[in-house]
Amino acid sequence: MMKLSERIVGLDGLREDGVLRWALPRVAAISVLVGLYFAFIFAETEATMGDVQRIFYFHVASAWVAFLAFFVVFVTSIAYLRTRNWQWDSIACSAAEIGTVFTTIALISGSIWAKKAWGAYWTWDPRLTTTLILWLIYISYLVLRRMVETPQQRAAFSSVLGIIGFVDVPIVFLSIRLWRTIHPVLISQEGMDMTGRMGAAMGVAVIAFTLVFATLVVIRVSLERRRVELDAVKAHLGLY
Repeated sequence: MMKLSERIVGLDGLREDGVLRWALPRVAAISVLVGLYFAFIFAETEATMGDVQRIFYFHVASAWVAFLAFFVVFVTSIAYLRTRNWQWDSIACSAAEIGTVFTTIALISGSIWAKKAWGAYWTWDPRLTTTLILWLIYISYLVLRRMVETPQQRAAFSSVLGIIGFVDVPIVFLSIRLWRTIHPVLISQEGMDMTGRMGAAMGVAVIAFTLVFATLVVIRVSLERRRVELDAVKAHLGLY
């Protein structure tokens, strides 16, 4: 039976900073309001699609946060396998949950945009298909964490899947260049396919969503810390 002191190694690193917990949500909230202003007022209306195009800013920002979250899962999963420090597993778990949520937002917002642009909510375009696969991979990651009760096995198995699953992220990103696709290309050799105001709105949206992601990670890791402490108590009592 593992000693309680051994199970909580690394938990001190999960203790939230009071200033960070107070300031970050407020900064994120302000940035979201600024992002809404840029998306709905500052950026001009797109000539072909009209106001429906404005969902593009949230779609791109959501996809960016999903990629960022899964990169965090990738890095922290490697760190856990190298150190067996529970801090890394807690961050990986938190980032995976948040990344899955933002992937869902990206898929839904993209489908709304696609209905207007292509006349259908869904096509098996390479970008859409690989994104759906990415979503399924991390849904599987979350299901795996629910299925495995033993904390050490859960963390190890999840870390392996988190590392392997990240392979699909660059595939999603490069899909519009690797295969023929109808998905728009924002950045090409000719530059960005948007006006300056649209580019500014997209940049602000990306920053705002990134701050929201950071806020959610801080909150979710705090909750995960309490779960890990509960697991430590259960292990100490011989319940695992």
